[in-house]
Amino acid sequence: MSMNTFGHLFRVTTWGESHGPALGATVDGCPPEVPVDAAMLQHWLDMRRPGQNKNTTQRNEPDAVKILSGVFDGKTTGTPIQLMIENTDQRSRDYGEISQTFRPGHADLTYHLKYGNRDYRGGGRSSARETAARVAAGGVAREAIKAMVPGLQIKGYMTAMGDLEIDREKFDWDAIDQNDFWIPQTADIAQHWEDYLQKLRKDHDSVGAVVEVVARGVPAGIGAPVYGKLDTDLAAAMMSINAVKGVEIGEGMAAAKLRGSQNADEIFMGNDGQPVFSSNHAGGILGGISTGQDVVVRFAVKPTSSILTPRQSIRRDGTATEVITKGRHDPCVGIRAVPVAEAMMACVILDHLLLHRGQIGENRGTIG
Repeated sequence: MSMNTFGHLFRVTTWGESHGPALGATVDGCPPEVPVDAAMLQHWLDMRRPGQNKNTTQRNEPDAVKILSGVFDGKTTGTPIQLMIENTDQRSRDYGEISQTFRPGHADLTYHLKYGNRDYRGGGRSSARETAARVAAGGVAREAIKAMVPGLQIKGYMTAMGDLEIDREKFDWDAIDQNDFWIPQTADIAQHWEDYLQKLRKDHDSVGAVVEVVARGVPAGIGAPVYGKLDTDLAAAMMSINAVKGVEIGEGMAAAKLRGSQNADEIFMGNDGQPVFSSNHAGGILGGISTGQDVVVRFAVKPTSSILTPRQSIRRDGTATEVITKGRHDPCVGIRAVPVAEAMMACVILDHLLLHRGQIGENRGTIG
């Protein structure tokens, strides 16, 4: 049984390991005649690429994507699209000492218990390196969305890192792309976050984060009741990202503290004859179906488990040991999770746009 594929009509299968010769994605179900080339996809991969600044891992991978099939004369053909990214800067020797040891916080133990073997070189399939393939697939999804719903925009950013949180009263969309942390606030805040992270790195430690991703311009009506909910697929997609331990839609867990009179988004008729809402506690989804408001998803990323601080564990033979994980690792994986979150949002949104078009076509319900 394969568990390496997600999506219903727009289906993505990722393959490859962190320290293998290459990794990539097979994208099936993309509509034909969508303009796609390697440069378009490379733009998104460069956002996730390691080694770009001192706040992320210093593994220096170009993440150059190659399109092997499914595109002809710069447009998709409707056949499977094969995307490949070669690994060029892997250092497998950094992991020789833990070949027989289970690293705390990693999937080493569970992979061994399930399969009877594991790729200890960077974690193999459990490595965050796998997400490069998702970002490439997400680039294809973005181009297809652009063709179907030109005004739809997807944007991710960090809202918290350890003890630090953004001030939502000072939220600035234009600042997101202007700092290493994707923070929607001014540059001086980013410097404070950098100082905080560098102290943790010097302490041989790491920290978790909260990432939020928003899809603006999503048409009302996509998604389906009960088992085909848009928020169900979004939650599953975000939860599948390495190190994610919790997902929220809209108000999320905070909704438990609200009264019904506070949480219910009031509805009015807009000047254009379409419904408008007083707020967006629902995160743009009601009953599993989009409302036309911003679709808002938020997730928590655990601290990086690969740290130089000694941790107690066991070896494959059952003996006790102490683990210090060497190599090049992100002190906060939440930073590079932002473009991954955008990619997963794009894949799910496109999948549901195609499902909606296949079953319904145009929305059936009218108001007024």
